[in-house]
Amino acid sequence: MECVFGLVGDGFTLIAGDTSAVQSIVVQKTSEDKIMILDSHKLLGASGESGDRVQFTEYIQKNVHLYQFRNGIPLSTAATANFTRGELATALRKNPYSVNLLLAGFDKDVGPSLYYIDYIATLHKVDKVAFGYGAYFSLSMMDRYYHKGMSVEEAIEFADKCILEIRSRLIVAPPNFVIKIVDKDGAREYAWRKTIEDPSEPPATELLPAVEVQS
Repeated sequence: MECVFGLVGDGFTLIAGDTSAVQSIVVQKTSEDKIMILDSHKLLGASGESGDRVQFTEYIQKNVHLYQFRNGIPLSTAATANFTRGELATALRKNPYSVNLLLAGFDKDVGPSLYYIDYIATLHKVDKVAFGYGAYFSLSMMDRYYHKGMSVEEAIEFADKCILEIRSRLIVAPPNFVIKIVDKDGAREYAWRKTIEDPSEPPATELLPAVEVQS
């Protein structure tokens, strides 16, 4: 029951996504970060089959770095989106990836931008978008509350509304979300929204001391 959504604000782009790694009916972990920092000013949010998602996003990240090392300049957000779309289109006719992507970036001459790329290599530049089961609820929230020129504070408040709606309405809602932002200062993690801790991590509280039983 994945959900990734994003929006363009006043001088920044925000992406939020769930952090659940699920196989069949089993939740394997609740701290899986599905929003990759591609470079200093780009984010790539993804959902889909775990193997395809990890393999393809890492492939795009390494190729973006390789281009910068070879040429001395980074790819623009639009060029990265078209490169990603081309790789998905090529794979579609050979060994397709089951992955949907949100690419967010900030360019000095363009400003913030957001691109939607689905598993059949459809590419659109958008102001707001969501995919996954949570999109059934977050898209309707966007239609009502989103407006251009949102401040960071307004965007975070809006993201929290979407997360709350997903948790309230979706029958198998993911418990934890991560929010990341990219602007003129770069791409960075902004906040986590957690309701449970990952069971694979040690508990935050100390164990109570053992009580000696009198015989």
